[in-house]
Amino acid sequence: MRLLVLSDSHGRASHVLEAIARQPTAEAIFFLGDGEEDCDCVSLATKAPLFSVKGNCDWGSSLPEERTVMLGDVTILAVHGHTLGVKYDFSKLWDKLAQCGAALTLFGHTHTPCVESRDGVTIFNPGSLRDGRYGFVDITPAGIFCRPWHL
Repeated sequence: MRLLVLSDSHGRASHVLEAIARQPTAEAIFFLGDGEEDCDCVSLATKAPLFSVKGNCDWGSSLPEERTVMLGDVTILAVHGHTLGVKYDFSKLWDKLAQCGAALTLFGHTHTPCVESRDGVTIFNPGSLRDGRYGFVDITPAGIFCRPWHL
């Protein structure tokens, strides 16, 4: 199963559409905040379900700040990351991941791509879509593989 992971588009709806076009086999899309309105076009471009969370720049948003999703037998935690201090270190993010039992945490906010794994658990930040960065995750019988990518 392929997941398309987007974050921090900050007004670049065209980048959202381009990332979707470049990953046509994605079975789900995660948007990690800061550009909620940029995702209004997603349903026109794909039938893949969209799972979104609110970022610190999504003022007035009714989206949740975090979301836990079960896809297949993998639990995924999606957060923007600002409430967990990810610009300083990932300790609160790792703690949150341990609390919810997720195998994968997707986060944004820093605008910097990152993939880290510990004891079979992975955190992934695709970078900022505003800067042309996005990512995808392949969930396979052999494991979870995260790849930062560029438009």
